[in-house]
Amino acid sequence: MIFHITSRAAWDSALGAGIYEADSLATEGFIHCSTAAQYIWVANQRFHGRTDLLLLHIDPTRLRSEVRYENLEGGESLFPHVYGAIPIGAVLNVVPLRPLDDGSFGA
Repeated sequence: MIFHITSRAAWDSALGAGIYEADSLATEGFIHCSTAAQYIWVANQRFHGRTDLLLLHIDPTRLRSEVRYENLEGGESLFPHVYGAIPIGAVLNVVPLRPLDDGSFGA
C-alpha cells in the first residue's frame, strides 16, 4: 500500500473524472506518494495546519502506471512516485487527515 495526501476538492473532482491527477503530474511528471512510515512526516512538512486533507490508500498493483521509489531532494529516504494518473479503482480507502490542535499531524 502507498499513500497520497490530497485536498477534498481535488478528490471530489477526481471522482467525477474517474481518475486522480495531482498537479505534480503536469508539472513534475509524477504523483508524489509515501509509505505508511512516511506520510505523517510529509503531512507535517508540506501541509501544517490544513484541515481539508484526505489520505488516499492506493494499491500499487491496481495502477497502470509505473511506480518508482526515488529521492529527489538529496536525502536517504526513498518515496514512491506514480508516473501517471491514478484510476479511482486503485484507491482502496480514503480517510480524513486532520491536524492536532497545534496544526501538526500525528499517527
